[in-house]
Amino acid sequence: MTDAEPAAGLDAYIAAFEGLAPDRLDTLREVCSEDVRFVDPFNDVEGIAAFISVFRHMYQTLDDAVFEVTDRATGSDASYIRWTLSARRKGGSERFTITGMSEIHFDGSGRATLHVDHWDPAAQLYDRLPVLGWVLRRLRRFLAAPQM
Repeated sequence: MTDAEPAAGLDAYIAAFEGLAPDRLDTLREVCSEDVRFVDPFNDVEGIAAFISVFRHMYQTLDDAVFEVTDRATGSDASYIRWTLSARRKGGSERFTITGMSEIHFDGSGRATLHVDHWDPAAQLYDRLPVLGWVLRRLRRFLAAPQM
């Protein structure tokens, strides 16, 4: 399978991504191939049903989750988006954000075949946990280069 012009499906993909909601997950079927692969720090799944399942799980564990694409780029083989996820833990009142970047490959019809998320769960998620966060912050200070 060869990649299409990377930007060919990017506009539609961004619109679907930013428009995701628990009742709109099937819109991913319109912009992804049946055998799409999705990779993030917690998942590595293949197939549109598995991809949708990852987002279904996200909406089951978070309230008011919203993605905003803040930048985009197109290379010779792939497209890239920088995004922010804003949400609340289920039943929680405090909003949090996670920022990341995704590498997206498209097929000849402009449908995504590969979506790889790059974001730091240690700094953006684990640091918020009481005991683990304390340990990670201490470890980061220990490993950091000395300040001049």
